[in-house]
Amino acid sequence: MDTLLSAEAMSGRAAAWKREGLTIGFVPTMGFLHRGHVSLMEALRPRVDRLVVSIYVNPLQFGPKEDLGRYPRDPEGDSQKCAAVGVDALFMPENLYPSGFSTSVEVSGLTERLCGAFRPGHFEGVATVCTRLFGLTRADVAILGEKDYQQLQVVRRLVRDLALPVEIVGGELIRDEDGLALSSRNVYLSPDERKRALTLSKAMRAMASGGGDVEARLALGRSILDVDKLDYLEIVDPDTLQPATDLSKPTRAVIAAFVGKTRLLDNVAVAAV
Repeated sequence: MDTLLSAEAMSGRAAAWKREGLTIGFVPTMGFLHRGHVSLMEALRPRVDRLVVSIYVNPLQFGPKEDLGRYPRDPEGDSQKCAAVGVDALFMPENLYPSGFSTSVEVSGLTERLCGAFRPGHFEGVATVCTRLFGLTRADVAILGEKDYQQLQVVRRLVRDLALPVEIVGGELIRDEDGLALSSRNVYLSPDERKRALTLSKAMRAMASGGGDVEARLALGRSILDVDKLDYLEIVDPDTLQPATDLSKPTRAVIAAFVGKTRLLDNVAVAAV
């Protein structure tokens, strides 16, 4: 496995692979890799000739009061995990953006609600970094986890609207043995906070399997939660992310909540009834 430390190195390597007629798969991450990230690599590895993983904590998607400075990092451990899966290139730039970088990408319609309402500018940062990464890696297919469900839908719309030549695949949300959705931020949780954080996944399971209409399932989910701040708990259309009015077709239950100072996400598919 090669470690590439600059945009120029990544672009050059991708161009060489393309000249050889090789297919490129791509897993964008912010590092501090866990089993969820590894599952994305493992899912994509058999599909492509060359597999690239990027590790870059993107400042454009963090607000002024968010955790950019203390976001967990483990470059040595990350490198070992990537090598074990058979990654061909680990792209770890110190700075992804060139001097004078002045372009931003905004996806309207999907970004004003849910996390977008609580994190202004976040999805503009996501869309911008993904567009640049897709250009540098020249990926034929990229995979993003379903844990960040809104992010996945935003990137899918970005690629569709701009006709970017990359297929976007959603990777299954991976949970720890206790049911907590895997996240690099879980390391922030104290033992007591982790116990309370489990109420997110319990609420999701109850809303997916319980009876009743949308409002009844939302009430059930709220009754289970033990969080310090609830940003949102909704049942939405899986494509438009607009609130669902009934359960006549498949929907998605989504949640963002703080336990202590840690913001956690979870979601689950809700079958039609």
